[in-house]
Amino acid sequence: MLTVVLALLAALSNASASVLQRRAAADGTQGATGARETLRWLGQVLRRPYWVAGALLLALTTVLQAAALRLGGLALVQPLMAAELLFTLVVGSVVFRRRPDNRTCLAFLALAVGLALFLTAAAPAAGRSTAYPERWLPAAVGVLGVAIGLTVAARPLRGAPRAALLGLASAVCFAATAALLKETTDRLRHGLGALLTAWPAYATVAIGVVAFLLLQGALRAGTLAASQPALTLGDALTSVTLGWVLFGERIALGARVVPELIGVVLMGAGSVGLARALATAGTWDTKTAVRGVPPRTSEERRGSRPETGGTAWSDARESDERTHGP
Repeated sequence: MLTVVLALLAALSNASASVLQRRAAADGTQGATGARETLRWLGQVLRRPYWVAGALLLALTTVLQAAALRLGGLALVQPLMAAELLFTLVVGSVVFRRRPDNRTCLAFLALAVGLALFLTAAAPAAGRSTAYPERWLPAAVGVLGVAIGLTVAARPLRGAPRAALLGLASAVCFAATAALLKETTDRLRHGLGALLTAWPAYATVAIGVVAFLLLQGALRAGTLAASQPALTLGDALTSVTLGWVLFGERIALGARVVPELIGVVLMGAGSVGLARALATAGTWDTKTAVRGVPPRTSEERRGSRPETGGTAWSDARESDERTHGP
């Protein structure tokens, strides 16, 4: 029971961190993709209270997650953090002072319920407290290969597709960080000296930094509706896989395959719903929402000048000028 509580608190902390850092990203420069622009952007957000608060909550998430992993298996703790989706809706609605439309809410709900159903039916069983040593290398090659492939695929894209791919790459790295964190916390019982002289602690920091930077890229590229499902679901499913490969954790099969498949179908339906909702309700966590400016109606969007390529920011500025003058 304590494992579940700690995992859910970690999910709440992580959701709040994502929302606050997306709030900071909505105030900054959008669309920059080069290394120099990224460093300049990080220098700017380091001075923003929302971003700093989000970073502190990410640190708290790590502590709560480590405590949960010390008590429970990787395939249990990480999927429980799928509750982050619902926490994101609640916290995001407060921070951005706007509730997502019903389609977005239903899509998020379908994703969360589908994942919960899948994991309830799968009933992940705890495995070893430490990983099989000979399996770390192939697992590392697989994780890095997938993360690099997703990052390369996201490079030429913009908007929601880029945010989703970077969110998924970040998820894979966060899942690997969780596996390394579980290994590290178990070694801690042998003393601080044993921890500092072993490689998992340093690998945890390294892959954690990579996951963090990929997350920043996802938050800058698009809305939470695009990045958060990929981040949360990718983390959970990758963690189940790593739990099986590294720690010998198992999931139930047999008759339980039916509800597991239903859960997968619900997750797919939620993903499709989110993709459609992005076209009409993608301003929930943009600068327009932050400033409290209502989004334009579909008629106003159709009547906008196509040659200007209006964005949520320009929409907000035009709305302000119509209300208060230039």
